[in-house]
Amino acid sequence: MALDQSFVGRSYPPTAPYEVGREKIREFAAAVGDTNPAYTDREAAGALGHPDVIAPPTFVFSITFAAAGQVVQDPQLGLDYSRVVHGDQKFAYRRPVRAGDLLTVSSTIEGIKSMAGNDILDIRGDVHDADGELVVTSWTKLVSRAAEEA
Repeated sequence: MALDQSFVGRSYPPTAPYEVGREKIREFAAAVGDTNPAYTDREAAGALGHPDVIAPPTFVFSITFAAAGQVVQDPQLGLDYSRVVHGDQKFAYRRPVRAGDLLTVSSTIEGIKSMAGNDILDIRGDVHDADGELVVTSWTKLVSRAAEEA
């Protein structure tokens, strides 16, 4: 069954603050194989004008995807998550994520469409710091595959 178009524009409350840890950044950089010293060395980050180590660009995926859970678990939306695949991901940064940041994410449904029986859900995640400043916006595209015919 197609998702309800009236959900487009619906926003969900901000998440609890997530504290970005220096070690989490180092672990993430190692996991993705990015050896940029700004991700692991405070002095290297400082030489680039940052007050502490910064996170690789895709680091925020873990918190924005977790925040999108409010959308996919909304019983009124009726999304069958067992049929969902991740379709696309984009980020637009105002500034790098830094160790010590306290970040919250507010999710908004930007689009719902159906194609060939598949539902395509576009979710925007606005990531703010403790001062309320926008740090990064992410866009996640989820595809709910059509049910197989018997």
